[in-house]
Amino acid sequence: MNTDTTVVSSKPAPASGVMAPAQEYLSFRVGSEEYAIDILKVQEIRSYEPPTRIAGAPGYVKGVVNLRGVIVPIADLRLRLYLDDIRYDDFTVVIVLNLTHSVVGLVVDSVSDVVRLRAEDIRPAPDFSGNLDASYIQGLATLSSVDSSGAEAQRMLILTDIEQLMADMQLNQSQQLH
Repeated sequence: MNTDTTVVSSKPAPASGVMAPAQEYLSFRVGSEEYAIDILKVQEIRSYEPPTRIAGAPGYVKGVVNLRGVIVPIADLRLRLYLDDIRYDDFTVVIVLNLTHSVVGLVVDSVSDVVRLRAEDIRPAPDFSGNLDASYIQGLATLSSVDSSGAEAQRMLILTDIEQLMADMQLNQSQQLH
């Protein structure tokens, strides 16, 4: 994981000199994009292993795994976001999330690092009109990092409300229990 990440904000610091408290996010890659979720939702990160398939599950649900006695549904975020070119390799991992009403595993292409962002570092998501559901996007943050050669690079993180993104999966789980 890259630990040389620093946050660059285009907004000036508050006049009082008091900085807003930073919140930590786990950043990860899905396809060519980089996403981030609240680190407090993350229970653990595991290597990918094929789950047991469940008939009738939504297409993005790969199946379930037994995680120390807890049956955890595994969702592929690439499929959930309607992306093509699904590949599983040595970098593919499962982020086990502790959501409000369930524990869910999320398959992503790779985990990048943990970043600290303040509220003023986060820009609102653009207003997407039409058929695009972007209600799970909390905002965008541009980060500056230095690679091993000393070159500076910019990267954009899509801050994701993982509860919102996985809401339909949680609803389906609670309906199956009743």
